[in-house]
Amino acid sequence: MKSIKLTLLSLALGLTALPALAQQKVDYKLSFPNAVHHEAEVQVTFTGVNTDTLQVLMPRSSPGRYAVHEFAKNVYNVRATDAQGKPLQLYRANTSQWNVVKPQGSVTISYTLFADHADGTYAGIDETHAHLNAPATLMYARGFEEAPAYVNFNVPQNSNWKVATQLKQEQGNTYYAPNFQYLMDSPTELSNFDFAEWTVNENGKQKTVQVTLHHNDTPAQFQEYVDKTKKIVAEQRAVFGQLPDFDFGRYTFIGCYMPQAVGDGMEHRNSTILTSSRPLASAMVPLLNTVSHELFHAWNVERIRPKTLEPFDFQEANMSEALWLAEGFTSYYGDLTMARSGIIDAKKYAADLAGDLNYVLLSPGRQYHSLMEMSQQAPFVDAARSVDPVNRHNTFISYYTYGLVTGLGLDMTLRQQYSKTLDDYMQALWRKYGQPEKPYTLADLEETLAEVSGDKAFASQFFKNSIYGSQLPDFAPLLAKAGLELRKAKPNKATLGLVSLKYAKDGATISNGTYVTSAAYKAGLDRGDVILTIDGRKLKSEKDLDKVLGKHKVGDTVAVTFTRHGQTRSTNLALEENLTLELVPYESINKELTPEMQAYRTAWLGAKAK
Repeated sequence: MKSIKLTLLSLALGLTALPALAQQKVDYKLSFPNAVHHEAEVQVTFTGVNTDTLQVLMPRSSPGRYAVHEFAKNVYNVRATDAQGKPLQLYRANTSQWNVVKPQGSVTISYTLFADHADGTYAGIDETHAHLNAPATLMYARGFEEAPAYVNFNVPQNSNWKVATQLKQEQGNTYYAPNFQYLMDSPTELSNFDFAEWTVNENGKQKTVQVTLHHNDTPAQFQEYVDKTKKIVAEQRAVFGQLPDFDFGRYTFIGCYMPQAVGDGMEHRNSTILTSSRPLASAMVPLLNTVSHELFHAWNVERIRPKTLEPFDFQEANMSEALWLAEGFTSYYGDLTMARSGIIDAKKYAADLAGDLNYVLLSPGRQYHSLMEMSQQAPFVDAARSVDPVNRHNTFISYYTYGLVTGLGLDMTLRQQYSKTLDDYMQALWRKYGQPEKPYTLADLEETLAEVSGDKAFASQFFKNSIYGSQLPDFAPLLAKAGLELRKAKPNKATLGLVSLKYAKDGATISNGTYVTSAAYKAGLDRGDVILTIDGRKLKSEKDLDKVLGKHKVGDTVAVTFTRHGQTRSTNLALEENLTLELVPYESINKELTPEMQAYRTAWLGAKAK
């Protein structure tokens, strides 16, 4: 998102912009008379119109997402009036734009919004809350990008709704954004939520952290959530040495864990949206893991920001080659913080890490795209919608997990070869590109790695091989330094390879596309095929498959019969070894955890906050 520092500084000093802009203002009014049926009534008044045609638009993309979402599909009853309430001529110019003909001074646009998807990208309204992502909710006008905006929330009577947002409170339920970019970056939850806050004093500045949570759990569970969130904040603050200078002095966790919510987490400049249908009672740890991930974004991506996302375009998909750092390294620290804060132990952390390593190391995607190119796939995969089947199970590895694993490898390498850490690297990026808010390029990232490691050749080789290329290190010796053994979970056990089967009485249907590296793919099997028999045995359950595989060793060839498009066919399949990995602490498998290993593990996974 575009930096708002200059705008805020000008406001603080009482400075004015150009005369034409000084008169401009945007006023929103939102009400919810039909909340039970997921509708909001929205009015937006543009004051200071000085064009022959006012172009009013609904956003098509949202901060933190990279695909196009066509929010205009949920808008109807669009009308335009002048300052006296007289109708103005309005026509729809394209799917997301309405043009007002011959406006004079002030124009009010009114519309109805339908919202029934409470997550980090869309909006959800019902009788319990109004969960509003700004781009999914608010129209805007070209030429008003630098105008201040005021948003008034007309809270339903007898609702006990309160307002949680990173917008600045002006008076009552009226809130302020200095410009369009900040407004679009400011989600809001209106509900009868629970609330907690605390302050951190840094260099004479008081910084407030707030937790707001719309949920059905107990007060004790909410307090546990708050207490553990405090630990997460403290550990991540220790990575960078300070909290960001939040624009209005506060950071707000905006949570909604209700049955009607959709699981998500979405970072914003001074807040984050956290949604799930799972309650604290049964999902405390995974929900806190999302808290950890999204908070790290307050430094990494909200302030340490790739140049390719500047400024954010609300009418197009937004592509960046740096999401392996922005999202992937954030995923690494999201999990790492859970261990450092004591919310999970080393065994749980290792088990989760094994899942990440399995996904990245066993997926064939690295044959097709580099880590940088995986980042550029975001507009196609990041909550994007497609009707036709795609081959991404073969060609794509999420830049979240691929970046996480790359961050792990870099952290271990820096520790073992240079007596540095990934913390040192992130601190250096913060000093160079976060505090001055100077968007970076990949060349900047490479230069900083060279400075931190003191080895320009290493930095160059790392970016060539692992960012512009697809190489990963041998993780087993790297992790052994921490007393963690990376090994095959089921050595020498025969398998069909990576294949997803759905069992029924007539056979096992291959529910997803087969992986190019799998025995099933090499045997010509594909999505939708129904496997009838393997080695002469009918395949009605997983037990049937296990009995067949138990009789064979890796490399054996078995006969397979299957149906495709109504025809019965046959093929031969060469069984392959199960390559699934596990990562286990030495002490769990009766191996010696030396004092050196324990010290290394503590330096890596131990608490950093004092």
